[in-house]
Amino acid sequence: MIIIVDFGSQTTHLISRRIKELGAPCKVIVPENIKEINKKETKGIILSGGPASVYAKGAPSIDPEIFSFNIPILGICYGFQLMAKLLGGKVVAGKREYGPAGLKISNFKFQISNGLPKAFVVWMSHGDEIIELPKGFTTIGSTEHFPFAFVNNLKKKIIGVQFHPEVEHTEFGSVVLKNFIEICNIKTAEHLIDTEEIEKNIKKIAGESYVIGAVSGGVDSTVASTLAANAIGKKFIPIYVDNGLMRAGTREHLKEIFDHIGINLRIIDAKKETLIKLKGVTSPEEKRMLIGKSYIRVFEKEMKRLVKQGKNVEYLLQGTIYSDVIESKGTKHAAKIKSHHNVGGLPKNMKLKLLEPLRHLYKDEVRRLGKKLGLPEDFVRKQPFPGPGYAVRIRGEVTAQRLQREKQADAIVLAELEKAGVLQNVFLSFPVMTSAYSTAVKGDGRQFGEVIALRIIESKDIMTTTWARLPYDLLQKISSRIVNEVPGISRVVYDITTKPPATMEWE
Repeated sequence: MIIIVDFGSQTTHLISRRIKELGAPCKVIVPENIKEINKKETKGIILSGGPASVYAKGAPSIDPEIFSFNIPILGICYGFQLMAKLLGGKVVAGKREYGPAGLKISNFKFQISNGLPKAFVVWMSHGDEIIELPKGFTTIGSTEHFPFAFVNNLKKKIIGVQFHPEVEHTEFGSVVLKNFIEICNIKTAEHLIDTEEIEKNIKKIAGESYVIGAVSGGVDSTVASTLAANAIGKKFIPIYVDNGLMRAGTREHLKEIFDHIGINLRIIDAKKETLIKLKGVTSPEEKRMLIGKSYIRVFEKEMKRLVKQGKNVEYLLQGTIYSDVIESKGTKHAAKIKSHHNVGGLPKNMKLKLLEPLRHLYKDEVRRLGKKLGLPEDFVRKQPFPGPGYAVRIRGEVTAQRLQREKQADAIVLAELEKAGVLQNVFLSFPVMTSAYSTAVKGDGRQFGEVIALRIIESKDIMTTTWARLPYDLLQKISSRIVNEVPGISRVVYDITTKPPATMEWE
């Protein structure tokens, strides 16, 4: 197998997914457990990226003995920098590079560069750079700012890449990983996600217990619910907490979906309580924590009600996927990007145990599962929507007035994208109430109104995104409608930041 050493990258788990998709078995370990490597079974080693700097105090490292194993090694980003440092190269705090960069291949004589074109786009995410390679390394490719973006040491079977071949937006990234698997001399086999295996596991974990399902109307929680319903039938009880922060029509849409599944949906109205709890709250982290805790308290109250009816409830089913986990500091050396309400936002003293059958899957994998389970195509392709809903699309305090304006602007964006025939082509679209104010002239009079930022992006697995190149006339139509129809809005700006460095949501 291939061993992946995790230095805390947001995409370490994604590396393992790509390797498995290419047909090779792999295992992720932390650098402290390097002694777990079995030299006979291990055919290759990948050193992942990470948020630290190799020269920083306490930065994760690895025993240099690994480079004497005579096993092919691929260092990615931080893994490449650490490798260079340990082997005698020089790493410094250099030019930062986040998002797309042009890579030019100058050397095609190595197996790792088989099938690559002379130039292609790669995705970067780093603040340090290698300014001097260790002895024995040859440059394969460079970017405008980094001469050592892709290197190889043929004698030691060591390859280094400053870019991330595992992410969706790196062109030919899968070719690089496929070449590495071939260098490792591993026999490949097709990797499939087994729905029956997931359902068996749900049934095994739940046992005789009833399971409460936290549903939001999104693809993740609905797919998780469908799997649970198939596994334990009427012992699965889906609950939708209507806190007023979700898109219009969510309640009706959910009822239709669960009628389709054949399970009764319980709806709890919590609109007033939610706005009261959010009063005066401006911190994004506090919003997520507050909403996460309030959800759990509602579910625990339902648990007590069901127990009184003689139904033993132990588990809460969530549609948590891997992007939620890793952004909430889901691994030892990872950085916390934000506390997702269903991961880092959960209270420590929960009375319910979590059941998360999709925890290690990505958005595109969940969508494929949804199709396999027979969910309607238009639903499976539905845009993701944050668990805290509009609360994290309103910067600053969430008031009834600002919430209404956000909903109105959101409806305009969706309507115009659908009318233009591009709604199905974008991964996510939403307006943000920015809490920034600017002057407007309306009816020959001065108004000082809030600025709305429009974010429309393309992605598959949420781990990387790029902004949608929409026609200017469409952007103009959306802007004009929002400024003219939504009270108190002065102007609209378009967010063209990729991920990285930006996250999908603003908060």
